[in-house]
Amino acid sequence: MAGFVRELERRDGPALRLEQRAAGGVGCVVWDAALVLAKFLETGACPLARRHVLELGAGTGAVGIMAATLGANVTVTDLEELQELLMVNIENNKHLVTGSVRAKVLKWGEDVTEFQPPPDYILMADCIYYEESLEPLLKTLKDLTGPDTCVLCCYEQRTMGKNPEIEKKYFELLQRDFELEKIPLDRHDEEYRSEDIHIMNIHRKQVVGPQNPRMLWVIGKGP
Repeated sequence: MAGFVRELERRDGPALRLEQRAAGGVGCVVWDAALVLAKFLETGACPLARRHVLELGAGTGAVGIMAATLGANVTVTDLEELQELLMVNIENNKHLVTGSVRAKVLKWGEDVTEFQPPPDYILMADCIYYEESLEPLLKTLKDLTGPDTCVLCCYEQRTMGKNPEIEKKYFELLQRDFELEKIPLDRHDEEYRSEDIHIMNIHRKQVVGPQNPRMLWVIGKGP
């Protein structure tokens, strides 16, 4: 299938060369949110060396491959039809990788046992666009994350059609189980940033179990 290459500059060393496809759906091109998140990783805000990283909806693999050049051990995931493109881009950039990177099929909402234990980081760029995918995506996030997993979700805020409604629903559902913090624009890469593209730092809500009844009795008993 006909393709065209997008180069993504790196601060240290040669650019990533990312093959795209002229046809094949939304996963076959490098979207702006992927560029913003990939370049944010280069700022060093998140320590990636020797960390276990999983990218959801990886598409071309731009974000995950960038993480692998920063020393992370990365699994880039997407549907079966994107695996060939992911493997092409892994092969084209393997000489830049200082950690490791592999491609695997992961369909949102399905079993994630093979991706356990929970990763240190989950990366997502422009994964919020189909209303019917919201519930499966949230299930996958809940199944994959542990108490120490950091989810970095980068998305372009769109005002056309149902996009605002879908984004609003996604974040409402997400906040049932996760804490969200918006990363300020001035912490993004100086060149690769936009007022319309946001990065969210997301963690599982800490579950506070019932207090030990014996401890309550001891405390209440007094001297």
